Amino acid sequence: MDSETEQTSYFKSGEAANGDLQRQAEQVGCEGTADCLSNGSHGNAQPEGTTTTTRDADFDADNHNGTKKRPRQRREMTLQDMYNQQADYDDDDDDDDSDWEPVQKHVVSEKWFCVNCTMVNFDDVVYCDICGEYKESGIVKHGFFAPNDAQEAAPAQVETVATSKGQESCEQKSALENFTAVGFDERMLLHSEVDMKSHPHPERPDRLRAIAASLATAGIFPGRCLSIPAREITQEELLPVHSLEHIEAVEITSCMLSSDFDISSLHLINSYFTPDTYANQHSACAARVAAGLCADLASAIMSGRTKNGFALVRPPGHHAGVGQSMGFCLHNNAAIAALAAQRSGAKKVLIVDWDVHHGNGTQEIFEGNKSVLYISLHRHEGGRFYPGTGAADEVGILGAEGYCVNVPWKCGGVGDNDYIFTFQHIVIPIALEFSPDITIISAGFDAARGDPLGCCDVTPTGYAQMTHMLSVLSGGKLLVVLEGGYNLRSISSSATAVVKVLLGESTGCELDRVVPSKAGMETVLEVLKIQKNFWPTLQASFAQLQSQWGSFPFQNRKKSTKKRRRVIGPIWWLWGGKRLMYNILYGQLRIKAKVRPRRSCC
Repeated sequence: MDSETEQTSYFKSGEAANGDLQRQAEQVGCEGTADCLSNGSHGNAQPEGTTTTTRDADFDADNHNGTKKRPRQRREMTLQDMYNQQADYDDDDDDDDSDWEPVQKHVVSEKWFCVNCTMVNFDDVVYCDICGEYKESGIVKHGFFAPNDAQEAAPAQVETVATSKGQESCEQKSALENFTAVGFDERMLLHSEVDMKSHPHPERPDRLRAIAASLATAGIFPGRCLSIPAREITQEELLPVHSLEHIEAVEITSCMLSSDFDISSLHLINSYFTPDTYANQHSACAARVAAGLCADLASAIMSGRTKNGFALVRPPGHHAGVGQSMGFCLHNNAAIAALAAQRSGAKKVLIVDWDVHHGNGTQEIFEGNKSVLYISLHRHEGGRFYPGTGAADEVGILGAEGYCVNVPWKCGGVGDNDYIFTFQHIVIPIALEFSPDITIISAGFDAARGDPLGCCDVTPTGYAQMTHMLSVLSGGKLLVVLEGGYNLRSISSSATAVVKVLLGESTGCELDRVVPSKAGMETVLEVLKIQKNFWPTLQASFAQLQSQWGSFPFQNRKKSTKKRRRVIGPIWWLWGGKRLMYNILYGQLRIKAKVRPRRSCC
């Protein structure tokens, strides 16, 4: 597929951005007939408008012999058959072709990608079969306030663009300690996957656009929050976090240009650190700006120039380790902010990571550092969920044991009650004993309800409540740094709820009796049993919960019974909630005898 020249998109051109996404989707396909034939077995999607011929091989063979074949007996159903049958529509006849009269017919397959969750759909539906979003949704332009139907109504305030230019900076406001600061810059929108593969990349500029549109519509930013001026982080500030080789590897992507000996054909291309982590000509600058904003927000909070802050940044950072970029991440923004806070006077820094994936990069950077306490709540499933790290017994090294606290969920579908219960019995007690000078949240919203990778069930109210519980620490010095989250409606509503808490609004959540699921309680007890050896405050909680195990009224999880269309998935499904579906579709599933496989939760 020919590469398209990358164009700069801004919030005020949200409709054009949506159009570009649709045009990209229409160009997806195999390059040439030979490629289509050779890749067909790997589940590659048909390009739009492609005509395909369906023919039964047994019928052809029998016609050659001049006989008509009787309906064949069905073989014993395998795991793959069962999964495929479950993933299809609610049509019992679709899986039974024993009485099908084979005829040669032409089928036109046209597809569109959901602007909200990026999942593929076909032209016979106008609402996404995965997330339910309307085909022509205005979610990018209007945020989560956009109606999920064909209405064109637009909130009045969305015309205001959230940029740093022309807004009053922290230094230009009086009584700054009472304000919430937001860090954002349009240069971070230029980081994108130029050459779209068979599927749009989930870590895309529309993530920031949707959040900013929601904040603008709510009159929060611009409006009630301040903007800080953006700058690019320096190499000297990056070196305490990343190796020189890593920094240079990111910087060299600025030279990602391609030309076929003709200046008129010059265009941008992507390079890949890993199969899921891309970079283009603007990515290094975007990563420097994101890191610079996080560092300056942390410094402003520690110096009292602002009360708290929200870093509306990308690319995300918590998978980026000392020497590697991975998991969509280039520089570790939270780690850079933590060290900036320490340069500004903080002796102890707490990082709470509620992204659905474990922040392996952040753990690697600080696992031997007693001045930074890292607490992560994430799906783990015995190491089968990306990135595979973050087991409960990973507690720190080199004398810093106990300063790494991992809460590894055993399954998907984890919701508000499990998270808040864990905050009550693990996160807050440890944090109070640690007594940090500033708290940093690695705020990934991919554990939110509806996220295509996380497949969990945290609501905006749940995120707001967790933010409120952390705001009582560190004298209110709190910095929220955006990490993951790939359902635009989910991340924009959740981020808005979090910023409202930073502004001092009530969560409206009652915490009298929070009941976790049985799997959630098992995880909490597992972590308490390990961490009580390092944090004496956990001893009483562990003994109490252990004694209540037999009589505890666990929350029952709701199981979805809706059957959904089988779709062709991208490679990052391997590291998310749809890994099993990816393996089945692409023929890579290997299951040992008598081992029950993990089902996809979505």
